[in-house]
Amino acid sequence: MTAPPAGSSASDTKLDAAVLKIASVVVLGAIMSILDVTVVSVALPTFMSEFQASYATVAWTMTGYTLALASVIPLTGWAADRFGTKRLYLTALVLFVAGSVLCSLAWDVTSLIGFRVLQGFGGGMLMPLGMTIMTRAAGPQRVGRVMAVLGIPMLLGPIGGPILGGWLIDVASWHWIFLINLPIGAVALITAFVVLPKDSPKKSESFDFVGMLLLSPGLALFLFGVSSLPETGTAASARVLVPGIVGVALIAAFVYHAVRTDHPLIDLRLFKNRQLTFAVLTMTVFAIGFFGAGLLFPSYFLQVHGETTLMAGLLLAPQGLGAMLTMPIAGQLVDRIGPGKIVLVGLVLIIAGMSVFTQVGVDTGYPLLLGALFVMGMGMGCTMMPTMTAALQTLTDHSIARGSTLMNIVQQAAGSIGTATMSVILTSRIIAPEGAPEGTTGQPDAEMLAQLPPEVQQSVLGSLADAFGDTFLVAMLVMVVALIPAAFLPRTKSAQPTDPTAVSMH
Repeated sequence: MTAPPAGSSASDTKLDAAVLKIASVVVLGAIMSILDVTVVSVALPTFMSEFQASYATVAWTMTGYTLALASVIPLTGWAADRFGTKRLYLTALVLFVAGSVLCSLAWDVTSLIGFRVLQGFGGGMLMPLGMTIMTRAAGPQRVGRVMAVLGIPMLLGPIGGPILGGWLIDVASWHWIFLINLPIGAVALITAFVVLPKDSPKKSESFDFVGMLLLSPGLALFLFGVSSLPETGTAASARVLVPGIVGVALIAAFVYHAVRTDHPLIDLRLFKNRQLTFAVLTMTVFAIGFFGAGLLFPSYFLQVHGETTLMAGLLLAPQGLGAMLTMPIAGQLVDRIGPGKIVLVGLVLIIAGMSVFTQVGVDTGYPLLLGALFVMGMGMGCTMMPTMTAALQTLTDHSIARGSTLMNIVQQAAGSIGTATMSVILTSRIIAPEGAPEGTTGQPDAEMLAQLPPEVQQSVLGSLADAFGDTFLVAMLVMVVALIPAAFLPRTKSAQPTDPTAVSMH
């Protein structure tokens, strides 16, 4: 990998042309994987109708993807060192595109979920690899700016994903939300092959097979149990408890193993770094609340307001626009004044915006809702990538791949827990009003509502709006809790480590 020039100073924080060229390649791959999450989020009602399946069942098209992401991320740090980031990045792109094409050919919801898992194996490696490639290319003194560049997919996902997904579903069919990845993936493959620097893989570290056999299945089983909550409706179900308990046991066994081996799959010694520890805690709580609520916004517009998929996507655009405004500024400020103050401001903005959604009703005005989404987007731009920066800016070259892998595991696992939890809360809060026929206790679709008398329709929608409001309230309270670890993030510019042993002592 290309490293920063030996003579570069900490004050030299401009990203040069070579780094920007690498950034453009990395961002292209990341955009593709993140767009796919948000594109599918607006397609869930379409899958319900197309495959005659319940919301809890089609939600596995999201959950299966996330489970695959979580299970493959632990391998990425070691594989990046062993085989080289360029080769691994190209392999991840091929897997992702192949999975996308297969998803477009799915004949039922089971096959779609299976192909989404394959797609997730590729997508799970793209973001941690991109972070590793970018951080190594730019050097630690420019991590804030690098994270701002990598934040571009985070902006385009909320803006472009729902709009693109809604448009493709309206004018063509759901198959095209996956086929669109074929031309984008082809461009990403060619540019990555040409632009990314030649690999220099290391052969010094042996692969932690024991760690892999403990952590990857452990994460997958635990998240499977948690993600089954919306379908079972109770944590007492064997489908939740058995994989959940086995998963926790495997993860605990991995922790015991990791602190006793020289080259563990995930280096838990990184937690000796106080700054990284608080960044991990902040990211965990933030991801549970923010991503848990994020899945519900398109469903609210689709189901309560009866919008089309395209309009639901357009209505989510202010969130991305808000992030677009603040993320580049936050990236520059992190390098100058540290991440602590910026993350706290971001969390307060998210809490303020989400508080509006705790009061939603059937007739809540769009100006208020769109303004709240814009404020939340501004908060996200000040929170997510600065928290990543706080974790990575004190790491040396040797530790960057492991640190970025750790942060991505945390983000994906916490996001999965958040979406499952919020789905359970939403489902549990939906109560069929008096006069509604049997079968309207779940989340109603437009076809079901059309068959009800007008007064019952309003009652059903009112109940559904209240359920969304209660769920958003829980998500907002989780964001309030995130303020606690965020308060311990550094509020001054961090000194950069100059020695590999320094990483565990900061």
